[in-house]
Order: sequence, then structure tokens, then C-alpha cells
Amino acid sequence: MDFAFDARTEELRGRLLAFMDEHVYPAEPVAEEQRARLASPWDTPAVVGELKAEARRRGLWNLFLPDAEYGAGLTNLQYAPLAEITGRSPHLAPTATNCAAPDTGNMEVLSQFGTEEQKKRWLEPLLAGEIRSAFAMTEPEVASSDATNIETRMIRDGGDYVVNGRKWYISGAMNPDCAVFIVMGKTDPDGDDIRRQQSMVLVPRDAPGVEVRRAMRVYGYEDHSHGGHAEVVFHDVRVPAANLVGEEGGGFAIAQARLGPGRIHHCMRLIGMAERAIELMCRRAVERTAFGKPLAAQGVVQNWIADARVTVEQLRLLVLKTAWLMDTVGNKGAHTEIQAIKIATPRAVVDILDSAVQLYGAGGVSQDFPLAELWASARTLRLADGPDEVHQRSLARREIKRHG
Repeated sequence: MDFAFDARTEELRGRLLAFMDEHVYPAEPVAEEQRARLASPWDTPAVVGELKAEARRRGLWNLFLPDAEYGAGLTNLQYAPLAEITGRSPHLAPTATNCAAPDTGNMEVLSQFGTEEQKKRWLEPLLAGEIRSAFAMTEPEVASSDATNIETRMIRDGGDYVVNGRKWYISGAMNPDCAVFIVMGKTDPDGDDIRRQQSMVLVPRDAPGVEVRRAMRVYGYEDHSHGGHAEVVFHDVRVPAANLVGEEGGGFAIAQARLGPGRIHHCMRLIGMAERAIELMCRRAVERTAFGKPLAAQGVVQNWIADARVTVEQLRLLVLKTAWLMDTVGNKGAHTEIQAIKIATPRAVVDILDSAVQLYGAGGVSQDFPLAELWASARTLRLADGPDEVHQRSLARREIKRHG
């Protein structure tokens, strides 16, 4: 299997690497300084807008969308090395290139399942980076790893749906630019098929009855750059029936279609996070001395770096194989590999980042280096888009079935 990248991908990689070196990495401390002076911590620093304008000027925009009508028209395999590069600065680069979750998944949903009216009202502004969005699925009262447990009700009343429910860890919802939620709930809670009880509707953030109650923290971080992770309550929120995404009862299937690409995008970016951790480890190792010799000469440090390199090379090949399969046999055909990378990649990257934190000592857990926040992000991805154990269960069942 040949994973050599074509000329277009290599050209985009060159442009993106230059953009990172010339603009994104220098903007990291600037964004932090600007955020500290903002009236609200959820406002977007001015430098982010500058990065977005520069990315568009360089043709580094909507790279994730394979549909050439809306995005760059890249395959998953072509996009993988680009997503890896943006993963090196996960709080700035994905947003700068309009390739940040949850907007990416929401744009994919709207491009595949949205009506022409929905696309004009919500997809076009999202593609232009003029608004942000959120995906409201997870709930605090039930085990949301099983999507059939979702309790939010969306009851048809004449020409409207009335939405009632409580969601949390709704990424991006604290951002004042967040204009719309894609909300998953039950339209037929008593239906015989538990996978046809759910639907999705578009709910404007400013609709009467929408209460963005509070920001949820992730290992102590509020993730301002991601727009936070909110607890949101829907109190008799009335939206037109035309806001239904796809068909009634299609929510579960749409969620699965949305999560497949989302999972691989996360894993692509995680490879970039691991690469940055290795780079930081190497720099620290040659700059610091302990017990009479450079850290780079300490056997345990050498082992950490060597193991990290081997792990990243293995993970990258698995992610690229998965991307290739998604392009050639579809998400369903790549189901096992999607689950495999979702299990393996966050777990391994957490270990690499943990070694990097250990090497940096107190600095590793501080705000002066990106390692602690990167670790928190990677560890969270062992829960997001389905916890490890759910993927392990499904993958094992599929493997056992192959043998009778």
C-alpha cells in the first residue's frame, strides 16, 4: 500500500508549514496576552481573526471538507498530513484554517443532510468563518456513551418542534460567535426501534428558552480557545419543523455519519500533538543538565524519546491506512480501523505527553509550556466521541464474529 502523498498534498503541506512557522507559533503567546485583556474570557482575541484572514489568503481554508463545492475537495488521505500539522498548535491552527471541531462535524452534517434553506442560513456563514456552532448531544443524567439513552424531548406541535432537555460539555457554546446548536433528542421515545427514536434539529442560540447555564471545566481548564464546554438547558424551546435535519428518526444514523470523520480528524491532530511533544522533549534534553551530564545523555530520557518516536510512526501508519480505507470503501468499510485508531491514538499520545511533562518537571505542569494543556486535551479524547471501552466492545464483537 503506497501512502506517498501527491503533488497537491505536498504543495499544501509546504504552505501550511510556512504558515505555522511564520504566523501560528508566534501568535500563541500573543493570543494569551490578548485574552487576558478581553472584557470576557470567551471573546476571541484579535490575532485569531488576523490568522484566519492570512490562512484564507494562502488558500488554507476548509481543508477538511472532501466536497469540492464547499471545501478544498481533499480526500481523507490527503487531509491527514495537513490535520497533523495543525495538531501541533491545536488551540489556534484548526480555528485559523476553519478546520476546528465542532464546526467541522456540523458543516459535514449540513452539507450532507441539510435543506437548501438550512445550508443558506447556517452552512454558508460557517464555511465563511463568520459564525461558530455547537453539537448538543451529551447529557449529565444518563450514560451518553449509549446514544439511545438520550432523554431530551423534541415533540412535534403543529408546524414546530418543542425542545426540552439538559445537555452538558457542549463544546463551543460559550463563544459569543456561536449562533446555532445541532441538538439531538427523542421525537419518538416510545418507538419500537430504539435507533429510530432520535432526531436532530437546528436550534438558534438566541431562541427563547435556551439557557447557556455555565462553562464546564476540563481538568481545571475552561478551554477558552475552543469556546468552552457549556451546560445548556432547553426550556420549551420552539423551532420550526423546517429546522429538522434529515428525516425524523434519522438522528442516530446522522450522529454515526458525523462521528466517523470527527474521530479520524482528532487522531490526525493527536499525531501532531505527539510530534510537538517529542520536539519539546529533545530541546529540553539538550538544554538541561542534571547529576553532572545533559539530560540527553540520561538513559531513561533516551528511552522516552526513542519509544515516543516508534509509537508515533506506528500510529501515523494506522491513521493513514484508516484514511485510505474511508476513501476507498467508505466509513462503514473502515469501521474496525476507525475504532482501532480511536482506542490507540489518544492512549499512546497521553503516554508521550506524560513523559514530556516528567522531563520538564515543574515546568511541565505549569502554564509556561503547552504540555499540561495538551495532556488534558489528549486525555479528554479517551472520552470524547465515544469512550475507549465502547469502541473496544464493538471492535471485539466484530472480531469474534469473523471467527464464527
